[in-house]
Amino acid sequence: MTASYPALRLRRTRASAWSRRLHAETVLTPADLIWPLFVAEGEGVEQPIVSLPGVSRWSVDGIVARGREARDLGIPCIALFPYTQVERRTEDGREALNPDNLMCQAIRALKDAVPEVGVLTDVALDPYTSHGHDGLVDAAGYVVNDTTAEMLVAQALNQANAGADIIAPSDMMDGRIGMIRSALEADAHHNVQIMSYAAKYASAFYGPFRDAVGSRGLLKGDKKTYQMDNANAEEALREVAMDLAEGADTVMVKPGLPYLDIIVRVRQAFEVPVFAYQVSGEYAMIEHAVAAGAAERDVMVLETLMSFKRAGCSGVLTYHAAHAAKLLGG
Repeated sequence: MTASYPALRLRRTRASAWSRRLHAETVLTPADLIWPLFVAEGEGVEQPIVSLPGVSRWSVDGIVARGREARDLGIPCIALFPYTQVERRTEDGREALNPDNLMCQAIRALKDAVPEVGVLTDVALDPYTSHGHDGLVDAAGYVVNDTTAEMLVAQALNQANAGADIIAPSDMMDGRIGMIRSALEADAHHNVQIMSYAAKYASAFYGPFRDAVGSRGLLKGDKKTYQMDNANAEEALREVAMDLAEGADTVMVKPGLPYLDIIVRVRQAFEVPVFAYQVSGEYAMIEHAVAAGAAERDVMVLETLMSFKRAGCSGVLTYHAAHAAKLLGG
């Protein structure tokens, strides 16, 4: 500090809007956003998700329309999640390997219609299993690691073959990043990125997402044997270090707002691109607060997204992406 009050008045640079813009330390733009979208069967289908007000499942043609919207708003990437009908769900989640499943249909349609928009795809078995877990379960109900990882490799290759730009394993199995990276290289998918859900916590904030992909009522038990304990921070750094060593290009912290401290620590420790997922429960809390008259949507959306950038995120997956992009002038 080179001066003291009144020679130094920190409020001087806050006194006008132009000056606040000039002195802003953190910048949020539509290019910082990834828009998660849910894919449903059919044509001309929009299915509103009750627990996610303002969010719908879309048939592939609707997903393409959202892709064009993202392009026009300056949103660089879309994240896809399928709603798999119950009759297609099995104990082993084999629909994940179907080259014509909903995910692959949507990937191909997006890359044909709007190739300039990136497509990020979820790699995990929970949208495809009859038990709702992210992996294969043994007779005792335990999610087994190594055989699940083999399935995830095949799922990742299926999505890469369909045209996915970023493979995003959300399953939290040990070793799967290295296995997927090796398989992508061997199959000449050299430029397909891996964004690892490296620090994904067993969280109470995922409920509306499970409604959106149809797994909430199917889930047997919980996911605490593979998703992280919310008491742990050092373990998150070990998870990130492992995934980076195995070939992840970028890493993710999930959920977002309750784990800003983890985002800061990951960014400072590794100096790599870090993304946050502002998950369904976080989105729903904002929307319910707005509906109750307790908050104003526009300022709350931008303030929460800015908090991720301030913490060190390169970008944010958020269901508010299109709304935020419009506010930001996309």
